[in-house]
Amino acid sequence: MAESWQFWAVVSAVFAALTAIFAKVGIENINSDFATLIRTFVIIGALCLFLTVSGQWQGLSTISTKTWTFLILSGLATGASWLAYFRALKIGDAARVAPIDKLSIVMVAIFGVVFLGERLSAINWLGVILIAGGVILLSLRL
Repeated sequence: MAESWQFWAVVSAVFAALTAIFAKVGIENINSDFATLIRTFVIIGALCLFLTVSGQWQGLSTISTKTWTFLILSGLATGASWLAYFRALKIGDAARVAPIDKLSIVMVAIFGVVFLGERLSAINWLGVILIAGGVILLSLRL
């Protein structure tokens, strides 16, 4: 089970959900950008501890230029996403912000096909459409 991508995807979803709930409570009396900085320090510390305990550090010289470039771009995208997410949580309901944030699922499907040459079946596209529809329904305030 621990070697299954599905297992780790579900674990990711659980922690992403907890992130939204914990963040919504945590940013109540703090600037959302400063809260993102604190969160980032916690993540850096936890990852350093994890890499040390598991012995997974590797030499920086073993990383290719292409890998460096795309990890830096990914880090910048992550930072921008976190800043926007925390700002949205600060002013909106977690139950509406998180689903809209998950439009990233729809965008990843589209970007994966356009930029990575991935293929999705008709049933996969139906799932993408249903996710988009669900996001719209969850974001409505009636």
